[in-house]
Amino acid sequence: MTSLGPAGALFEVGRVRDVRDLEQILDLQRRNLPRSLDSRTAAEQGFVTVEHSLDVLRRMHELEPSIVARSGASLAGYALVMPVACRSFIPVLDPMFQRLEGLKRRFYVMGQICVDQTWRGRGVFDALYRAHRDHLRTRYDLVVTEVSVRNTRSLRAHERVGFRELQRYRDSTDDWVIVAWDWT
Repeated sequence: MTSLGPAGALFEVGRVRDVRDLEQILDLQRRNLPRSLDSRTAAEQGFVTVEHSLDVLRRMHELEPSIVARSGASLAGYALVMPVACRSFIPVLDPMFQRLEGLKRRFYVMGQICVDQTWRGRGVFDALYRAHRDHLRTRYDLVVTEVSVRNTRSLRAHERVGFRELQRYRDSTDDWVIVAWDWT
């Protein structure tokens, strides 16, 4: 799928193809971690919480390729696919996975979504999730993710594409909202 981005630039959305895509995910992720942002930018533009390694991304990709938005050789955004089999890869997410154990549906976790600052407000977020649905709806009934209560921009964006709140909880790192997008 190809869409129009900033200044008329086109972006293409599809699955991760190679290690270069994974390296660009890590670069974009690093630039959007709270330690890389001032508090005003984090509050207004959102942030990502978990920092992945290249090894973890490779292992996740082997189970189910993630979705990226590309503009030429650059990454406009990414949305990580994390099947339940990835649970042990990122121990800090275990509190969320514990809360999902009762789900009797076929689901996976959207492990993180991030759009490059120059591409925000241009439809990349929605396009990433449409690609998730298009590529994964035959194998899964819903996608689940958690968002920090402090990340109001992300909460609004998830609600806009169709996610609904399942529950809230607090762990040792933050207050979280678990949301799901039901495709059935």
